[in-house]
Amino acid sequence: MDLTVLEETRQIVSDNTHGGASLLLFALLKTLSAENGQYLYLLNKLKDMTPETRRLAYRLMELMAQGGNETGEWKTTVAEIEEMIRKG
Repeated sequence: MDLTVLEETRQIVSDNTHGGASLLLFALLKTLSAENGQYLYLLNKLKDMTPETRRLAYRLMELMAQGGNETGEWKTTVAEIEEMIRKG
């Protein structure tokens, strides 16, 4: 399981905490973190992403499909990104 996508996502958010890509990726991460397994994300939001960000989103979805969203690193990354966005 390749967890490097989490660091790449963290870096995008760190570079621009309130940018469109950061907020879209954060929303996707939170959705894929849902413990009840109901992954509700408006797929049309993928159109709002650049091709590079969209590829990152697909990698996050693949990591979730492999169970990566249940790892400590995933949970830590989501918490760190949430804090970065909150603090701006």
